[in-house]
Amino acid sequence: MRGYISHELHRCIEVPNRYLLLVRWQTVEDHTTGFRRSPEYDQWKQLLHHFYDPFPTVEHFEGVLRYQDS
Repeated sequence: MRGYISHELHRCIEVPNRYLLLVRWQTVEDHTTGFRRSPEYDQWKQLLHHFYDPFPTVEHFEGVLRYQDS
């Protein structure tokens, strides 16, 4: 998908049935306009949306600081 960079799935340690899906896009528009309005999004919905209970909150974030211990 245009603008897609990567994704990660994390499970909460304290609440094992809670997950965080982090999807990285080059721009917000690549996600909201490019992906969300594409035939691929319809396929994504058909394959995965029945797993969501409740439906996830979608929010967009931008990087502020990244630290990596060497």
